[in-house]
Amino acid sequence: MRGHATDPALPTDPGPRRPRLRRAAGAVVPAALLLPLLGAAPAYSGASATRLQHAFATAADQYHVPQSVLLAVSYLQSRWDTHAGAPSVTGGYGPMHLTDARTALAKAPHHSEGTEDARGDSARPALHPTTEVPTQAELPPRLRTLTKAAGLTGLPAEQLRTDPAANVTGGAALLAAAQHDLAEPLSADPADWYGAVARFSGADDSATAAAYADDVFDVLRTGEKRTTDEGQRVALAARPELAPDTAQLKRTGLRKVSAEGTECPSTVSCEWIPAPYEQFGEGDYGNHDLGDRPAAQSIRYIVIHDTEGAWNGVLNMVQDPTYVSWNYTLRSTDGHIAQHVKAKDVAWHAGNWYINSKSIGLEHEGFLANPDAWYTESMYRASARLVTYLAAEYGIPLDRQHILGHDNVPGPTTSTVSGMHTDPGPYWDWQHYFSLLGHPFERMAHLRGDSPVVTIRPDYVSNRPTYTGCATSGQACAVHGSSEVRLYSQPDTSSELVKDIGTHPSGGISSIDVNDVGARASTGQQYVVAERRGDWTAIWYLGQKAWFQNPAANPTAVSAVGAVVTPKEGLTEIPVYGRAYPEASAYPAGVPVQAVSPLSYKLPAGQEYVAGEKVPGEYDYATTFDTAAHRVVVGTDQYYEIQFGHRVAFVRAADVRLTLS
Repeated sequence: MRGHATDPALPTDPGPRRPRLRRAAGAVVPAALLLPLLGAAPAYSGASATRLQHAFATAADQYHVPQSVLLAVSYLQSRWDTHAGAPSVTGGYGPMHLTDARTALAKAPHHSEGTEDARGDSARPALHPTTEVPTQAELPPRLRTLTKAAGLTGLPAEQLRTDPAANVTGGAALLAAAQHDLAEPLSADPADWYGAVARFSGADDSATAAAYADDVFDVLRTGEKRTTDEGQRVALAARPELAPDTAQLKRTGLRKVSAEGTECPSTVSCEWIPAPYEQFGEGDYGNHDLGDRPAAQSIRYIVIHDTEGAWNGVLNMVQDPTYVSWNYTLRSTDGHIAQHVKAKDVAWHAGNWYINSKSIGLEHEGFLANPDAWYTESMYRASARLVTYLAAEYGIPLDRQHILGHDNVPGPTTSTVSGMHTDPGPYWDWQHYFSLLGHPFERMAHLRGDSPVVTIRPDYVSNRPTYTGCATSGQACAVHGSSEVRLYSQPDTSSELVKDIGTHPSGGISSIDVNDVGARASTGQQYVVAERRGDWTAIWYLGQKAWFQNPAANPTAVSAVGAVVTPKEGLTEIPVYGRAYPEASAYPAGVPVQAVSPLSYKLPAGQEYVAGEKVPGEYDYATTFDTAAHRVVVGTDQYYEIQFGHRVAFVRAADVRLTLS
């Protein structure tokens, strides 16, 4: 969706409280767990790039938690980033993602904002749901861990939010308390901490807690190292032989949740929370269409969304028959997944009926216009496992022309382009996500730097273009890493941004607003090079040259190969489409013909664009509650999907010549 220019500050905590923690048998937790141990090493106060590593060592020593366990848990929470003390989407702070989510709740629901029709089907009236966000009742414990950490450590809540070392200390105290609650010793062996790690997840069911703990121990076995968003160098040595005591899970007392009915891999925690298919008015029903995919039509896309709302409220919306739908929702704190619509059926989520009818939609708990409402590593990993599973199940290529952000979905017709949603936005880390998918965006080693095709790939942490409109319209957003590069009309940052006549019908003038995708190229997208000049590269984009900074010392794009299309000889320009619909003669009696209507863009002669697969024109006629009338119409006209701008588009195969770059 389009992000909201609001960002309420979290209230100041009234001060640390010290609740009495009890063992299962009722014994009081020793004082050593409530305050740092006497004689522990003082916190490292140096200004070097290793002070965070020292903070982990100090906290581990203070609370008798293996340093490797503390590091692995933190990596799964935040990849050791601090986010300058800003909260995540669920009110989580610092490297340990300690949560205080009292006001980090839902804003406007994803599909209730803007002019986009989530169904994107011009054969029926536009659907613009207006569902109010339900009020959040008492927050679950997983969203109140910072308050508990304050009670355990005696540290002020504000310090736990803003001081990375204090935050790590709070995380160590929580792990030690969880270990004590399980009547387990404060062992130096990481294998003895499986149950405590499962409890640290905050999950209230054993499947989610186990999936989280398994991820932590995967990190322990493989090891990790990286430079954080504050320039801190942190490393965790690999322990490939480590075998945790998974039997501890039975003693956590967590409830069991059935995965029955779900279409999820065994490596994630998943539950079935169905979206309704029911008739509630004359010719009116919701909130998806029944289908027979992939037998009736193939599934070719996975669309990544953010929820613009918190978990509980979002689940209430998808269970409303008058609202819209998507296939899966993923929770930020622990990566738990709820499935709502079967893959065989068609959810209403992408704003383009052609894409909807051939896609699976994943909603991730998050806000696109809040750069520091960051996504946790546990959610990234759960999402990547789910996408890998779905891609293998349905033969979906793992590339950016098939794994789309909602912001990459084209408007189906000219009138819809400007109202299309823009999530998950510039702060979704596509490079990291595709690394988790096992398909990182790498330079083709055998290619020279002047390859005719490039893959956009800026360094997420150091690539920090200015955006506006996150908190207040026209005002700069917080400085933050980004997956996108800005595109200019000339090789000069003082020149105008490239125009987008679809998004901006009155003159095409693009802006740096966080919701304006008109002059942005995203990590993993591939384009044909139009020109190179010093540290600048121009690509063909929306029918024009678009320049971006690409210095050899710090490149924002890498060499690639790919199939490209250009207008056939004799054609000065060709039309571009937002959907691949069949020709009129393909429609049987009783199925209304859908117009093959081009967008306002043109693809001029002499320009080339990277092409995806060749597909037939296809239309899923499913406008009635009674599925007996449903038909999938397949034409003989063929189309190529192309990377035309920030969004993909389609061109008729009869209009273009295909070559390999």
